[in-house]
Amino acid sequence: MNNTADIIIIGAGLSGIGAACHFKRHCPGKRVRILEARENMGGTWDLFRYPGIRSDSDMFTLGYNFKPWTDSKAIADGESILKYIRETAKEHRIEESIEYGCKVKAMNWCSRSSRWTLSVDTDEGPQEYQSQFVLSCTGYYDYDAGYEPAYPERDAYQGQFIHPQFWPEDFDYAGKKVVVIGSGATAVTIVPAMADKAAQVTMLQRSPSYMIAMPTEDKMLNGLYRLLPEKLAYMLGRGRNILINWLGYKYMRAFPAQGRGFLLKMAKKALPADFDMKHFSPSYNPWDERLCAVTDGDMFEAISQGKVAIETDHIARFVETGIELKSGKVLEADAVVSATGLNLKVMSGIAITVDNKPYDITQKMYYKGILFEDLPNLGMVFGYTNASWTLKSDLISEYFCRLINHMSANGYTQVTPVNSDKTMQWIPFVDMSSGYIKRAESIIPKQGAQYPWRLHQNYVRDLFNSRFGKLADEQLVFSKATEAPAAKSRKLDRADRIDTAEVG
Repeated sequence: MNNTADIIIIGAGLSGIGAACHFKRHCPGKRVRILEARENMGGTWDLFRYPGIRSDSDMFTLGYNFKPWTDSKAIADGESILKYIRETAKEHRIEESIEYGCKVKAMNWCSRSSRWTLSVDTDEGPQEYQSQFVLSCTGYYDYDAGYEPAYPERDAYQGQFIHPQFWPEDFDYAGKKVVVIGSGATAVTIVPAMADKAAQVTMLQRSPSYMIAMPTEDKMLNGLYRLLPEKLAYMLGRGRNILINWLGYKYMRAFPAQGRGFLLKMAKKALPADFDMKHFSPSYNPWDERLCAVTDGDMFEAISQGKVAIETDHIARFVETGIELKSGKVLEADAVVSATGLNLKVMSGIAITVDNKPYDITQKMYYKGILFEDLPNLGMVFGYTNASWTLKSDLISEYFCRLINHMSANGYTQVTPVNSDKTMQWIPFVDMSSGYIKRAESIIPKQGAQYPWRLHQNYVRDLFNSRFGKLADEQLVFSKATEAPAAKSRKLDRADRIDTAEVG
């Protein structure tokens, strides 16, 4: 078996399939392979099977920039998204490049040969793969284990206990009392989806989240498809939604009190007149954590119909029949769903070495939200926290294509971001206070206080920089295999620079 390639993509989910399409379109002479640990493509959208699984971003922005989303649903269910990913892979003949059952355990960069060697567990046993470039599209969480708090006296409970990441196919909740622990996007999806069949669903939260109603279908944009060519309608809808979402985010960050007032007013309007708004009144400002989308107001409607109850309290302990709260109230439950979040895992926990020396990703900065300090020829896709994931993943893939083509044209074999300012202040990698982010601060990379080490969570700015900005700067060192750029900290000379006109 020939286990070599020019580019290896790790992961065949939404980002990985998109990246492979970009490489085929913009780097047609390069050999691309995708290593996928599971037996199916689709990543998140193949793994999660809980009731109501859907996007929490509109598909005009979660869809790829090169493939129009033509389904009438702007907020799409998981099955439709998975179908879209598979269609994309088939249209661009990506399937032939995927190897399933390949879990990357470790990677070593050799400066002398300018090659990555990947140690991979496969269905046929351990194997090694080699490539010049690696792009990690593994997502941001641990596929093997979801987050679960240490619940007091959890073993006392005699009912069914489920984590959404591992939803049992044979679970029948019809006529049952269900308690869903959590108030994030997963809980907000599961609770109304279970309400029609379950006898009663209770969402138990320690603290509320901001929720905003979003229509499943965007009638205006669907109308554009009837009037305009498909690609033009898609790009207009995509541009409109990017602008609306960005302006909404900027407004709420600049005027948090007004943003909070708007969100609470909208929620109150959709709820019964006597409903206690403490259950929808977070203690933090909007966008300190991601907003939860409520499709067609289904959560508010289920509460109004008496199918869903909300409890805001702490768990004192589990009892045989359910959960006892700190207030003393006992929630009876035939089943408990622990929608308490994910375990964040950068690059799937792959061990990285450079010339056989350990590389500690937690002590390095993230260059332009794409490459890593002192690490040659490796990129990672990590999407936006304030917008659709794919907006950023498309830009990262396009930038990586530019980088590879520039290196090929100029005879370079490796590129390494090098920080020349050793006094630069580190700040948190992700500017959010979500629980899964806080729990992972010790295992994720850093960002710097200034660009290009600073992530701005700004699509318009990133779009310009990725497509039209200078490819090289004083922090990016291009070299050939006989050099060792990670050990250097030099300014680029004229030969190393490239301007917009050179790359088109």
